[in-house]
Amino acid sequence: MELIDAKRVHDLLDFEGLIAALRKAHMGGMPKQSDRMMYSEANPEGHPNNLIILPAWEPHEGILAKLVTVFPNNVARHGVSNVNSIYAFMNGETGLFETIIDGEAMIFRKTSSDSALGSTILSREDAETFLMIGAGGLAPYLVQAHLTARPRIKVVKIWNRTHENAVKLAHRLADRGMTASAVEDLDAAVASADIISSATMATTPHLKGDLLKPGAHVDLVGSYTPQMRESDDEVLRRATIFVDHRQTTERSGEFVGPLERGVISSDDIKADLFELCQNRAEGRRSADEITMMKNGGGSHMDYFVAKYLVDCHNEREFSTTCSS
Repeated sequence: MELIDAKRVHDLLDFEGLIAALRKAHMGGMPKQSDRMMYSEANPEGHPNNLIILPAWEPHEGILAKLVTVFPNNVARHGVSNVNSIYAFMNGETGLFETIIDGEAMIFRKTSSDSALGSTILSREDAETFLMIGAGGLAPYLVQAHLTARPRIKVVKIWNRTHENAVKLAHRLADRGMTASAVEDLDAAVASADIISSATMATTPHLKGDLLKPGAHVDLVGSYTPQMRESDDEVLRRATIFVDHRQTTERSGEFVGPLERGVISSDDIKADLFELCQNRAEGRRSADEITMMKNGGGSHMDYFVAKYLVDCHNEREFSTTCSS
């Protein structure tokens, strides 16, 4: 059994290659078996602690099990990461454990590439201004992935509830050769952005739909439980709505409440990434259309990325062996 550490994950999963691989995977179908289980422990200090288990099985090809813990107070209380994860990939013929993969690196690459794939279909090709809402561990990867999808972006703005963290992220991006600045006025930043990506643990919406400019694309990454919400009802009313997978509407606060209250109906969810990549549904229809995609992830996404990673790793190992 091999271990693929974080450095190896980042080395192998460059955004251009991974986005292309995810597009190709969505041209096929879901793994034959996939699921999502979530267990929670009440936390009097705020968000609950969560254990998330995502298995996926493609018979005769591969089996994936992903384990994730989300303990929102870890950084403040213990000085360790709030989100921790590990992936186990097994041989589809024998069931033998073949590879253990660093989960945090996988989540960063997988989640950001999921959003970027949506952007290649739904955002305007001439997008120049990008707004990142949130400055957590995922944020720099979302910025890089979106810039890979839309290389004409010239301006990157960062907003975070704690402004100092936005400043720190802007400096980190500058160290990687990107031009980015931290902003304090979220509403003004929203009004000027061509693409907005939000990755927070908000339970009260911070993204106002009436501020969106014509032609904007909204990428919602947080709100992975029914209690969480990043955008208000006006975003849903103004935008053409897409999801990475239809199951997302059943577990995200972006949809659960609005569907129950009749703000939108299921018919308003126009398509998911399978339908878009297979050309069974239309994406952006005009330059002025406002689009929104909810990135909900799922075990199928974890399987697609893990299988691609393992194949890349094995191919590199084979090449090295043959050349030595």
